[in-house]
Amino acid sequence: MKTAGVKGWYSMAVDIAIDLGTSRTRIFLPRRGITADVPSVVAVGEEHEELLHFGEAAYRMIGRTPPPIRTICPLGNGVIAHFDWAAAMLAALLKETVSAKIRMPRVAVCVPVGLTDVEKRAVIDAVSRSGVRQVCLVEAPVAAALGTGIDIHTPHGTLVVDIGGGTTDMAVISLCDAAVSRSVRQAGQVMDEAIIQYIREQHHLLIGQRTAESVKQQIGCIVPDIRSGECCVKGKNLLTGMPGQVTVAAEEITAPLQTTAQAITGCIRELLEATPPELMADIEAEGIVLTGGSAQLPGFDRLIQQATGLSVRIAEQPDLCVINGCGRYLRFLRKAA
Repeated sequence: MKTAGVKGWYSMAVDIAIDLGTSRTRIFLPRRGITADVPSVVAVGEEHEELLHFGEAAYRMIGRTPPPIRTICPLGNGVIAHFDWAAAMLAALLKETVSAKIRMPRVAVCVPVGLTDVEKRAVIDAVSRSGVRQVCLVEAPVAAALGTGIDIHTPHGTLVVDIGGGTTDMAVISLCDAAVSRSVRQAGQVMDEAIIQYIREQHHLLIGQRTAESVKQQIGCIVPDIRSGECCVKGKNLLTGMPGQVTVAAEEITAPLQTTAQAITGCIRELLEATPPELMADIEAEGIVLTGGSAQLPGFDRLIQQATGLSVRIAEQPDLCVINGCGRYLRFLRKAA
């Protein structure tokens, strides 16, 4: 497999933060902020097993490639599904976004909570292929808490729920760590699949992942009657085999999205039941903080509030909280050095 070589092209030391997400991969550099924010997709040539495109260029090719080329999502449900292509994507992205005069002695990488040792090792090895000296794994809720500006150093409990693309990670943060945590593989991509299934069954129209994601963003809603409107959806008519299109209303999309939302809400309730009473008192006073791109779906905060009886707020720029928090985590690495 041919990949972009990056080992040895660093010279001036700097730490780097990476959010290796199922849907998007982001890179943060001190004093520069977020330098890359691209879809976690690669396009590969099957004949020579070489990386052709990654990020936005590869994302635009999903469902549109001829047989010699295929698109791959190297990450699934928050873990590495295709090790070689995940490593190749990271190497190419770092080479494109990080100055050739910079070397990376340490890298902080955001990961879901509850990863197995094998899954953690896969992340470390994939990042290490780029020539880094040290890789530090940061659990997503801890990074998200830092990204929202929460002081995680105090003995005070804060419940952060990060609803991403592949997983929803939640934890009660106190004294710089997760006192209680949960992770459920129910998030944005499962919602996309539910939309695909609904439109297939109800309208006999086959659509792709990109179309489903667009429908979710345009008219998706977790609670009925919060969002109105309709969307024209194009795809393949399963009855005729010909191109077709249907008009889908916002209220139709609520039902398939609610299944995933209810699963996430149930996991939050389980975490609260396992939370010690002193921390529970803190959460009751402060409420729940939502981060992650899927947290922006209208009605998600209301559904969680109804299910838990706690106040719920959505963080500013919720989709960027994890990478910004991971960037702030770099300070801990410097102090420990």
